Amino acid sequence: MIRQLFLFLLAALTLSPALAQTEPAAPNPADVRVAIETDKGRIVIAAHMDKAPITAGNFLKYVDQKRLDGTAFYRGVGAVDYGFVQGGAQNDPKRILPPIKHEPTTQTGLTHDDGALSMARYAPGSATGDFFIVLGKMPAMDAHPEAAGDNVGFAVFAHVVEGLDVVKAILIAPKSPTKGEGVMKGQMLEAPVRIVTARRIP
Repeated sequence: MIRQLFLFLLAALTLSPALAQTEPAAPNPADVRVAIETDKGRIVIAAHMDKAPITAGNFLKYVDQKRLDGTAFYRGVGAVDYGFVQGGAQNDPKRILPPIKHEPTTQTGLTHDDGALSMARYAPGSATGDFFIVLGKMPAMDAHPEAAGDNVGFAVFAHVVEGLDVVKAILIAPKSPTKGEGVMKGQMLEAPVRIVTARRIP
């Protein structure tokens, strides 16, 4: 069951197509590559262990312990090549690990640009096993220390290096008119896209 834990991305998603896209960040030797095999194809990501060690390390624990196998991408917000898709453990008590400390973009230097992976959360420090992949640029999701309220944004920890076409296919997949609660109603995929496996690439 999807809890209000995932209502976090509501207004950050003032989808503004005027924002230009960029190429995914180039991986460096410290990056750890992971292949996410889905029903719609393969997505390869580079986890930035040097820049976001807590968040990237958490994701790799889910990978190494096979906790993402059999989960799904279940939400898509946006259209064509601008928006985000969300997937992961969906707060399944059999899958989730303890929440992790928040690593804001002001600390890591990473941003919510095209192909960025970031952690789903409610309050800062509540992220567990759900993540989203951004298409386009979404600076509203970055930390904004000058803003009032919850201004620490979401924690970017990786970028897609192969398979953005798969992410786009998930984004435009049919949505259910009835699934979801609150702002997420109408954003849930009619048929979630299964994550078959997630494995490190040697």
